[in-house]
Amino acid sequence: METNRQKKIGTLLQKDLVDILQGEVRKNNISNLIISISKVNVTSDLSIAKVYLSIFPTEKAAELLNAIRSNTPLIKHDLAQRVKLQLRKVPNLIFYIDDSLDQMEKLDKELKGENNPITNPELLDRRKKM
Repeated sequence: METNRQKKIGTLLQKDLVDILQGEVRKNNISNLIISISKVNVTSDLSIAKVYLSIFPTEKAAELLNAIRSNTPLIKHDLAQRVKLQLRKVPNLIFYIDDSLDQMEKLDKELKGENNPITNPELLDRRKKM
């Protein structure tokens, strides 16, 4: 269970990280790319922040995640400059891809009947023949 302090710090980090990442996209004139941060979880000792990214188009997600992970120290420095009045120490940032939207889309298709496992049992993972 997250405390109010963890939630407030997570929200603060989320807002500033969105500004930093979107600013880099604009600065480098990258078109047709959207980066959003769906959630930031901060550990109870406030030393680690898990940042969940949603990247569109999803084909570029793995490549962009590697680029973001390699630039984590620069991102943390920019973040520290923005939140220096609110936080003494900026937590270490760990970036993940948030694929919950893809999962919801897949589930929605299944519920609408486009991929109905009742009419086509081969769609079920456990029914697939190896």
